[in-house]
Amino acid sequence: MKQQANLIRAGQVIEHDGRRWTVLKQQIITPGKGGAFIQVEMRDLKTGNKTNERWRTADSVERLMTEDKDYTYSYMDGDNVVLMDPETFEQLILAKDIFGDQFAFLQDNMPLNVKLVEGDPVGVELPPHVTLEVTEADPVVKGQTASSSYKPAMLSNGVKTLVPPFIEAGERIVVRTEDGSYVERAKD
Repeated sequence: MKQQANLIRAGQVIEHDGRRWTVLKQQIITPGKGGAFIQVEMRDLKTGNKTNERWRTADSVERLMTEDKDYTYSYMDGDNVVLMDPETFEQLILAKDIFGDQFAFLQDNMPLNVKLVEGDPVGVELPPHVTLEVTEADPVVKGQTASSSYKPAMLSNGVKTLVPPFIEAGERIVVRTEDGSYVERAKD
């Protein structure tokens, strides 16, 4: 299905130069002189190579339709992630590279949404938030204003993030899987 280049969004799958690409990031740039264009960072689905491409906003690109299917994370098998279909109990084995930076947020029995193009997996969506424990947190620096000061902390999955000064090591917090940023204290 053809669509205008300015409608490209992260997570979409497009066909370009006879190959399939998944869109990682997009940015519309409006220079001071001339027409606007869209800068797209994308990954080749077969080789995993990344590239950047520019289109004028009026250009059209071929967008591939994806089918969403729910799976549950089971376990790791080397560099592969094994997922299970909750309805048929069939297993799906994916390379961990398809998860990108979100791989660190995988948890046992986590429900996942796998995007398929003609039966081939092209992307995975994790739930928007996960609850993790803070393993290390820097001490509070006296005199900092409480409203805008955040301090570095290490989470139980090895990801570093910034947390408010009142969060201590051992507390459980809710974190965005998209970028690892702090949302709130866990309510459990």
